[in-house]
Amino acid sequence: MEMARLSSKRSSSTNLCEILLLHTLVVQILFQVAFCRSIVRNLPGFEGPLPFVLETGYVGVGESEEAQLFYYFIESENNPKEDPLLLWLTGGPGCSALSGVVFEIGPLAFKSEDYKGGLPNLVVRQHSWTKASSVIFVDLPAGTGFSYVTTERAANQSDWKLVHHGHQFLRKWLIDHPEFLSNKVYVGGDSYSGIPVPVLVQEILNANEKGIQPWIYLEGYLAGNAVTSATEGNYAIPYSHGMGLISDELYESLQRNCRAEYLIIDPRNVLCRNDMQAYQKSVSGINTAQILEPSCEFASPKPLEISRRYLTGNPWTQLRLNLPPPSCRTFGYVLCAYWANDDDVRKALRIRKGTKGQWVRCNTGIPFTYNIPTSFQYHVNLSKKGYRSLIYSGDHDLIVPFLGTQAWIRSLNYSIVDDWRQWSVDGQVAGYTRTYSNRMTFATVKGAGHTAPEYKPKECLAMYSRWLSYKPL
Repeated sequence: MEMARLSSKRSSSTNLCEILLLHTLVVQILFQVAFCRSIVRNLPGFEGPLPFVLETGYVGVGESEEAQLFYYFIESENNPKEDPLLLWLTGGPGCSALSGVVFEIGPLAFKSEDYKGGLPNLVVRQHSWTKASSVIFVDLPAGTGFSYVTTERAANQSDWKLVHHGHQFLRKWLIDHPEFLSNKVYVGGDSYSGIPVPVLVQEILNANEKGIQPWIYLEGYLAGNAVTSATEGNYAIPYSHGMGLISDELYESLQRNCRAEYLIIDPRNVLCRNDMQAYQKSVSGINTAQILEPSCEFASPKPLEISRRYLTGNPWTQLRLNLPPPSCRTFGYVLCAYWANDDDVRKALRIRKGTKGQWVRCNTGIPFTYNIPTSFQYHVNLSKKGYRSLIYSGDHDLIVPFLGTQAWIRSLNYSIVDDWRQWSVDGQVAGYTRTYSNRMTFATVKGAGHTAPEYKPKECLAMYSRWLSYKPL
């Protein structure tokens, strides 16, 4: 009987071990399915092996990982073991992370040359932010770029879902990359990302304080030409006046008749409505992203337009009929679409077959709910917690004028520790800056447009590097 009991115990113990082992294997398999990554050493259109470490992959997020987020990770070209880690969100919402890689802060760019067909060529960008930090570029929200969803229900996105998914993504990514757990982490983005970035930082902070693992070495955040609330649109009028786009008389009439409220106009206010029509006529033909550059066709068709073209032939061949001249910035956007929709490129990036139709730089067809009206209070909260922030504006941006950004920063009512002054690069004035007691630095980038690093890469790299090193701009 005793032997039988011992045998039974051993059998039970063996069964338990087998169950635990099976459970561990299942968890590992599920994690591998949820997390897939590859090192990319060569890219079509780029001559020779890549001179930096590029990793691409997917991270599953959501309750049942129904959202598969695609990312590009580029190791710091300086000292990846010690340099900070930057999680970068491109704006939109719905603009691809690839836009950040090849147009804004990444180490690649399309070669400036007349396009004669075939695969566009890539070259190294000298002033990449990967010179100072490692960067994760992630396609958020789901449906952006090469990210995709596995259920129809998961297709609906929102500000809050973007934040939650971004948080899950970062923690899962760090679990799979434990070598970066001791690196300082920053979250950054431009344009519409001015809404989710501070909220995401707050969510990471809250989770850290609750002891959720892995603990993230959160140091601060940065936002460029950042939307904070809809009210910033009211500053387009005074900005246009200051830049000489409208007359003194029209500006005074707009102030008088619209009472500085230009976004929501009472239909009964005929005088204000007439003034706004005069304003729109004055700025028509102006490139709102950078008022000094030519206004060119935006050459990044909406998904529905692509679908219609696809039914009648190759959409990119037809798109080329409207290819803007190389002098237009949108020329590069078209090259990017040609490149990202090439089969060899997708193979090199390890894009999962059948998960994505035509790639578009900015997907405006994602069902999206705007349920965070302002990120202002999150800036307040993070300031109280002592987190560093860099807020910068290209000073030729009419979409999110720097006047609006200055206004909400001013309303924080923090004392100034380093007053308004020039900052320079190579002996030339690169912009103006001011630092506040809440560890917030504001900077303008002279001559830059809506996504400042796209227009002034050298100056923005200098700004970023100095700020990361805790040096004055």
